[in-house]
Amino acid sequence: MAAVDDCIQCNVGKHSLRLATIHDLNLLHALDALLQEGSVTRAAARVHVTTPAMSRALGRLRDAVGDPLLVRAGRAMVLTPAAVALRERAHAIAIEANALLGPAPAAAVAAVERTLAVRASDAIVAVLAAPLCEAARAEAPGLRVRFVAEGDEDAAPLRDGRLDLDVGVIELDAPELRTRLLLRDRYAGLARRGHPITRGRVTARRYAGLAHVGVSRRGRWSGPIDAALDALGLGRVVAATVPDFLSALHAVATSDLVTAVPELLARHAARSLPVRAFTLPVDAPAIAIAMAWHPRVEADPAHRWLRAKVEAIVQRTARRT
Repeated sequence: MAAVDDCIQCNVGKHSLRLATIHDLNLLHALDALLQEGSVTRAAARVHVTTPAMSRALGRLRDAVGDPLLVRAGRAMVLTPAAVALRERAHAIAIEANALLGPAPAAAVAAVERTLAVRASDAIVAVLAAPLCEAARAEAPGLRVRFVAEGDEDAAPLRDGRLDLDVGVIELDAPELRTRLLLRDRYAGLARRGHPITRGRVTARRYAGLAHVGVSRRGRWSGPIDAALDALGLGRVVAATVPDFLSALHAVATSDLVTAVPELLARHAARSLPVRAFTLPVDAPAIAIAMAWHPRVEADPAHRWLRAKVEAIVQRTARRT
């Protein structure tokens, strides 16, 4: 690609970063990701490049800025004072560059007549469906969204075009796919409004003494929460297993059963159903919610619109929770 005519420059005190080519704009996005995430690994996931590639970008940025930007503190990395000072300005310029160079103007999306297929769990669909359809009606009335249930996860539908976007816990063995981390979620407990567990301190022993609804597409009776309770010498009674989260929500809304669902869904459901979320008294694995797509649709206006809306909805819902 040809170089742009003007330079983008970040100035904070004596530190200056000059970016003069389209290739260098990739470096700007690497800088933004590093300063926002404070981690090479998470920054790499954010802009869907490998960790070694992000490490090389950090080296180039250190040379360009004249500051280490990220330094090790024990097992973690921390931002230098210069990096903290650059963070907001770099983020603003990255957003401005995207707006200037993005190939998907609103007019192009508004004229599209198309159906987009999105694979997601029922928990993700519950969060996305209404606001995504409302956005399409307002901005792209010719776009329709077809949600596809999770099943045997496979990259083939993304490769051959049967599927436009995969949203959820991405475990696809397909290195050519583009991925973007949307949210690091966790599990939360859920019970009906007025349930005794929603009053007072929720201890592991008190939690284990309740009757539970498990969620498993394969009908499994135990999982990470049981392993965490077992480590404390406790066990729980799983009265039933259901194949999806929405079934669990409705089961607990009308009974004394409790369940555990992703916090994003728990807080979303608490606004429309007679349920209350509570913090689990045991450590459960974090949930990395991401989206994946094939590189052939990277610059497609409708697909860019879809990815931007999905990310905005997830982030907005997370902030509300």
